[in-house]
Amino acid sequence: MPNNALTKEKKLLRIRPRGFCAGVVRAVDIVELAVQAYGPPVYVHHEIVHNRYVVEQLRRRGAIFVESVEDVPIGAVLIFSAHGVPPTVREEARLRKLRVIDATCPLVTKVHLEALRFAREGRTIILIGHKDHQEIVGTSGEAPQQTLVVDSVEAVNRLEVEDPTRLAYLTQTTLSLYDTNEIVARLRERFPQIAGPASDDICYATQNRQEAVEQVAREVQLMLVVGSPNSSNSNRLVEVAQRSGVKARLIDDASAISADWFDGIASVGLTAGASAPEVLVEQVSERLAQYGFTDQSDLDLIREDVRFTLPPELAVIAPAGKSN
Repeated sequence: MPNNALTKEKKLLRIRPRGFCAGVVRAVDIVELAVQAYGPPVYVHHEIVHNRYVVEQLRRRGAIFVESVEDVPIGAVLIFSAHGVPPTVREEARLRKLRVIDATCPLVTKVHLEALRFAREGRTIILIGHKDHQEIVGTSGEAPQQTLVVDSVEAVNRLEVEDPTRLAYLTQTTLSLYDTNEIVARLRERFPQIAGPASDDICYATQNRQEAVEQVAREVQLMLVVGSPNSSNSNRLVEVAQRSGVKARLIDDASAISADWFDGIASVGLTAGASAPEVLVEQVSERLAQYGFTDQSDLDLIREDVRFTLPPELAVIAPAGKSN
């Protein structure tokens, strides 16, 4: 055992805001309340949020996750995930007479409505994001014949459009602020008449978590981000830290941590993506304490007080403390 008198205490800085955003809180509440209201099973189109732990917990409570509406029994309860769905999925659910509850994040719904508006104006929509991400699948589905997806400045350079005077751009809500600003700048450079959304599409939680990581990155030697590999906003937090010059790792939970990561490391930053629950942060903190990071503190950098209302059919049964 090390001699504590000779062992220098190592620091863990836990960054706030971190973890669940208002849209994730709402989506998880919807699944839990739907199971309570209608009894198990309830079906969820795609993972309700991109976090393995959350999905497994809800599966144990009676949620069944499907990628196709055809896998849902006729007349059953179907919840749309926080990422949103294209109109084709809504129509499939209607034809199967499913009882639909929409857990789409209101900030994603905002982007869908913007896409519809631009499509009605006869514009080609340049959608900035990752084409295989569920959110982009949903948004591009609003006007598939008028939407082009780009994920980089290079992709913008390759764009060919029919009428450069009738363009608009929108973005996935969970992107890197830095990368998105570069892409938008290049779009405006190539297409000076391009229209944009009335307000930034990147959600408040994504922005806040990235800005907080950027503030702390230069104070630590390693940044740990709690989040699942398919979580876009969690991956962006890793990139923000790396761009700030610090080593960063994405971890699903404490079991992913390796002791050799901390050779020569005396200070670690810890945050969590918007779909990662606080319990995982606590478990990581406990694991790091075992590695000597016993000087642990929370840095409250940006205040968040956003809440979203529940769908009316579930708000009436929501206990105190749930989104309402």
